[in-house]
Amino acid sequence: MVKRPAIEEAALLRIRPSREERRQIAAVAEKIIAAVDKTGEARGMLVGSIARDTWIAGEHDIDIFLLFPADLPREELEIRGLALARRTAGLFTGSVTEKYAEHPYIQALIDGYEVDLVPCYDVASASAIQSAVDRTPFHTRYIRGKIDGFIDDVLLLKQFARAGGIYGSDQMTEGFSGYLCEILVLYYKGFSPLLSAAAAWRPGCVIDPEGHGKKKFDEPLVVIDPVDPKRNVAAAVSLSRMMGFVELARGYLAAPSPAFFDVEQEPGITREELSDLLNKRRTHLFSITFAAPPLIPEIVVPQLKRSVEAITEWIERNGFPVQNARYQLEGDRCMLLFELLIAELPAIRTHLGPPVWNRENAEKFFGKYAGGANGGLPYITTGKYAVEVPREYPYARDLFSPHLILNTSLGKHVRQSLAEGFDVAEGADCWQEEFAAFIGGFLKRASPLIRTRQKKNGGKK
Repeated sequence: MVKRPAIEEAALLRIRPSREERRQIAAVAEKIIAAVDKTGEARGMLVGSIARDTWIAGEHDIDIFLLFPADLPREELEIRGLALARRTAGLFTGSVTEKYAEHPYIQALIDGYEVDLVPCYDVASASAIQSAVDRTPFHTRYIRGKIDGFIDDVLLLKQFARAGGIYGSDQMTEGFSGYLCEILVLYYKGFSPLLSAAAAWRPGCVIDPEGHGKKKFDEPLVVIDPVDPKRNVAAAVSLSRMMGFVELARGYLAAPSPAFFDVEQEPGITREELSDLLNKRRTHLFSITFAAPPLIPEIVVPQLKRSVEAITEWIERNGFPVQNARYQLEGDRCMLLFELLIAELPAIRTHLGPPVWNRENAEKFFGKYAGGANGGLPYITTGKYAVEVPREYPYARDLFSPHLILNTSLGKHVRQSLAEGFDVAEGADCWQEEFAAFIGGFLKRASPLIRTRQKKNGGKK
């Protein structure tokens, strides 16, 4: 029996599911699986953290896969799989929603629990998978065969990552998935040994639990999937999230605190606080808000990222330095946020022409500007022609007009939503209640360890 610090034992008392919670979830899963099996069309299987006994109290998502014969055509799998999932959910609830990932699945609310019913192929090995979801049953079997004695370590790691804001492999978080947490705990044989090792991680770190990886990966953290040597379990982890984990590991090892396991909501900034902060920073805030495309976050978020990058490039190309730019998907609304260092530029700019010795081009340049119709007159500097011309967009706010924004390299579905209308705000007018936490975090950037220390000190630095 591992002797744990009192801080970790206290955390475990809060995050271990109770016996009653386990019993209730097991009962719901069992009756759904029995209903699937009874049809004879597919075999039901409980997967995910609940099946592996590595779920945190209060996390009630139940994932049940419907395993169909591997020789079933893909189109038929989608049709029959979705129909069976819908019929099965309908036996227990009227709250049924069709969702889309690699292929359609059903999400239902059954006895108060969110249940995903996902069709997949019942393949003989992970090397024979026909869709990404076919791999999940192998993950469940692999972890269940090795997890005994390490369940508490996984719970601690998940809570540690959640509290640090780096848990979740979704596109917004770019952090650690539950399966990755499990693999890391098993590989390092515990929570504490993992933190000791992670404190020395560098970009390019490769972890291969089964020693079977042959493919090269470009991601900063590489963890070869024990059931699929061609897959990096940590592919979603960005360099910033990886280094955030390194920082948290060092911070906890140096000065353990319950704050490392306390999950707190990001405090929202008020409109008045936003106004005061912008006055102190003397920067210029612009927001674009619009209706979110009606698609899953896995599709929308990468397009938001691309759109922010494109608009940032457009703003800077016109002479306005961008201090920070980010995006947020909040329910059915999106916000793109830009902090500019200046909001107004001189009315003129220098337009540099060709070298005077480049006769053909030099004479064209001279002829175009010699009359002064386009601004100033040509002059020579360092052997090249130059001319002062009126600046097309001397005010940053002009860059946010619909026809200009829609002319940048936006994500396809984001462009479609923006074309239907968007709101532009400046300064404190950017504040919206639903985005208050996002705006606060945007302007008060801090590393995971700093945020943890702020929790420890009641919000103070």
